[in-house]
Amino acid sequence: MSEVLELRPSSERDVELAKIAQRLIMTALDHSRANQIALISNDDQSVSKLELPPHMLRFFADLLGMMSKNELITLVPHDHELSTQEVANFLNVSRPFVVKLIDEGRLKCKKVGRHRRVEMADAIHLRQTMRQETEQARRDLAKSSAEFGLETI
Repeated sequence: MSEVLELRPSSERDVELAKIAQRLIMTALDHSRANQIALISNDDQSVSKLELPPHMLRFFADLLGMMSKNELITLVPHDHELSTQEVANFLNVSRPFVVKLIDEGRLKCKKVGRHRRVEMADAIHLRQTMRQETEQARRDLAKSSAEFGLETI
């Protein structure tokens, strides 16, 4: 099974350092069109150089941004398998609702003994689909309200 990594700054100093590091990376990205960006560290003994493509630095900047807000961050590989309860927590719905989605064929799963397992990628795809459906329902409701002359908030 793939490893899940949880991160949270351990002190206010870590939060402040995350803010500074994010700002520095974003400044470097804003002022560069390079294919690689080097981060250089000088100490008394040697010089260390780390070269990364901009999309990787953007990822780290996003991660540091979340850390600067002292948020708990969970990194989960796409092929990580979740239990139905974990999927329910991820989608902010009940476990029976997740089971219903599986039974209806809206969410793929595989059986491990008597237990259902859902790949993280499938849970992410379902969440995106549910958000799109919610947004479409909102637009349809606003349109219907306008047609009937009802005031919308």
